[in-house]
This record gives sequence, structure tokens and C-alpha cells, in this order.
Amino acid sequence: MMSASPAHYLTDLVAELQTQWPNNRTVNIVCHGHSVPSGYFATPFVDTFNAYPHLLHRALKDRFPFAVINVIVSARGGESSDEGAIRFERDVLDHHPDVIFIDYVLNDRRIGLYSAEKAHRSMIERALDEEIKVVLMSHTPDLRVMGNESETRKLAAFDAQLSSLAQEYGIAYQDVPSLFDVTDQLLGDYMSWPNHPNAQGHALIARALLRWFPL
Repeated sequence: MMSASPAHYLTDLVAELQTQWPNNRTVNIVCHGHSVPSGYFATPFVDTFNAYPHLLHRALKDRFPFAVINVIVSARGGESSDEGAIRFERDVLDHHPDVIFIDYVLNDRRIGLYSAEKAHRSMIERALDEEIKVVLMSHTPDLRVMGNESETRKLAAFDAQLSSLAQEYGIAYQDVPSLFDVTDQLLGDYMSWPNHPNAQGHALIARALLRWFPL
């Protein structure tokens, strides 16, 4: 099986977003993960309204002016996917989401590939059992790995594992590192903290996620 295409994966949901009153309904989108979707910038400062879940929400409202959209952030700073899987039912599925974005790679390094795969499989399968769409996100930037070949390979392995899971389950995979074109700018220009993007970095991520909702 192949991973999903941005052009087609959320076609049914896009149709819902284009439906006008009185035939429309509320669309729920959940962003699940660690400190980046939580909105942490220079820790402990939290800049909710410049973080990618809020920027995505605003962009979706611009694109779909007749839609009622909730973008719900169930992320927790410092959390890894094994912890996120434990509370997945209560904090994610109980919101009855139409699509879930899962963003855990940076913190999953501390639990290892095996535990991260197990946790992601659990969340994916529970979501698919409820016919909920899932978008797996690869790692957001971390300045601390620059020049560290071992850590770079480690992050690449986690990203590859998520890409493989997306292919296996026929769900979506969003490659995040490729968004950060640093040929003309230093990566640090996109960062507010070694492992937290600034508003410019979050805007890149939000624009990429918007591609999954094409008109």
C-alpha cells in the first residue's frame, strides 16, 4: 500500500468544509504531540497564536469561509508518543475528530524506535477503527543535532519509520524537514529555541499542512 496523497486524502472532509448552512456540521481537527504543537517557543513562553495549529486554523477559515472548524490542541510539552498513546482515547478520540495530526518524533528519541512504533501503531489503529483520518508528521528542526551525524541518523530513522507506517496503513505522512530551505538563510532564523520553531518556522509547517485541504 502507498501513503496518502495530499491531493486526495481528505477529499470527503474538504467537501464537508465547503458545505454551507443549514447542511454543514462542525469539523474537528486535533493536533496531538509534544511541545511544538503545544506552542512552546523560548521555554517556558507559550505563543499559542503563532504556533502551527492556530495558524492552520486561521488558514482553513480563510479557505473555507462557510465552515465551522475546531482545531483542538491535545499536545503536551515534554511528552513522547508512548505517553500520548496512553491518553489517546480521553484526550483525542473523545473529541470525535475528523483528522488527527501526530507530532512526536523529537521526543521519541528517548524511548527508541521499538516503543515509538508500538505507540504510533496503537494510535493509528484506534483512529482507523473510528474511521478517522491520520497525518503522521516527521521531526521538526532541532539545532542541537546540526553537525552531529549520529543524532541526524537517529532522527532520519524515526522519520523513515513513520513513512513506512503511513505506507502500511494507507494514511498520510508529512515530511517536515524538507520545508526548511536553508540555502539562503540559517536554520536558526526559523527557531526561537534550539528545538522550538519561531513564528516563521511554524508558518512553514502550517502552510504545508494546509496542502492536505485542497480546493
